[in-house]
Amino acid sequence: MANRQFVQAMESIKKADQSYDLQEQTKLLLQADKLLSNILVQSPESPLAVQLSTNQFVGDFDYNDFKSRIRSLACNDAQSTGCFLYRIEGLIQPVDYPITAPRWDWLSLAVAHYHLGDKERTKQIIAPFIAAFRRAPPVTDTGRDLFLGRALSLTGEVDMALDITRRINDCSTRIYNLTDISQALIWKGDKGQAGKLVEEAAEYAQANNCAWELGLVAEGFYKAGNEARAHTMFLNTVEEQFSRFKDRKGNCCAPELAVAAGDLGDPNLALGLLRTVQQESPWTIPAVLGRLGARGEMQLATTYAEQVQDTDIKAETFVQLMADALKTGDRKQAEALSGRIDKLLSAGTDPKPLILAQRARADKLLFKDQRWRNTYLAGLSAAERSNSGDTQRKDIAVPMLAALVEIETGTPMLQ
Repeated sequence: MANRQFVQAMESIKKADQSYDLQEQTKLLLQADKLLSNILVQSPESPLAVQLSTNQFVGDFDYNDFKSRIRSLACNDAQSTGCFLYRIEGLIQPVDYPITAPRWDWLSLAVAHYHLGDKERTKQIIAPFIAAFRRAPPVTDTGRDLFLGRALSLTGEVDMALDITRRINDCSTRIYNLTDISQALIWKGDKGQAGKLVEEAAEYAQANNCAWELGLVAEGFYKAGNEARAHTMFLNTVEEQFSRFKDRKGNCCAPELAVAAGDLGDPNLALGLLRTVQQESPWTIPAVLGRLGARGEMQLATTYAEQVQDTDIKAETFVQLMADALKTGDRKQAEALSGRIDKLLSAGTDPKPLILAQRARADKLLFKDQRWRNTYLAGLSAAERSNSGDTQRKDIAVPMLAALVEIETGTPMLQ
């Protein structure tokens, strides 16, 4: 059966290659794709299925190249989400095999596919990382999990994420993963289980003297609804870390403590902590200021944001503050912040892909319709231009994905 289906698939591909009619070509290619997928499902032990699933050539047929061609069909509609994902994949550096290093760009793409409609593609991307982890489990002095804990929790595989996480004896990775998995459960509506995982993180931190990560745990308690526990842990952590570093130069605190301060601390304390960490961890700027805006400290947060030099970060912060303003019904404030993003776009002539991505987020917040797609498309085209030749940017795909996922799902799961 597998051989017959393969021959039929090759005939469909040949007919598609000979057709000048786009609809007919698409129909034939999708027909071939279904036949090849049937081989994998119905005859998984057959030699053909093994060759296809491991991306080996079958004669001169390259299944991996064919699947890329199938995905590109989404770009018959240039503004479709499928086309956006296909083009973003083209911005990502290929994976080096054997896999030995984390690749959050590829795993972010897997998360995006999971939530935006192509779960089959999600498994194709994540599977090699799982295999790499199982071949060489991380040792205790590195704690590296290849970002699998976070990616798996965001793609519905919470049990597998926890299994990986609990095999890691490293403060940072263990606690980051537990709080990430907790957040994923909160987005799914399971605050009860989320709270248990934060408690597990707190117990691990206490047993292993993980003082640096306590800001994460405090924030985890806050998100899980245990505000009293969150405030107590936050205040104790601030006092302990300030006393530990008061006689030393440099940063006193973990960036995650600054983020927790945005929710739990005095606004001036939050900004003070932010100043100590923002240079090395610029992602904290929209995180802290967005939290302050949500607490009603809009003027304070906006004034601070205006002083930020990095225009990409500034645009992201303005969008976060826009969301805060709209939640309180202050559309006038949101529109004023939207105008600030437009000023960033109009300054200079350099391509501004990430600012355009934030402009698309702002469009979705303000208008609740599909006009954001045109703006996002412009940002993606600018990203492709900035990612060519000697000006290649290796960091551009993940923030483009983060913006797209938040626009489509309403949750900042890749931020």
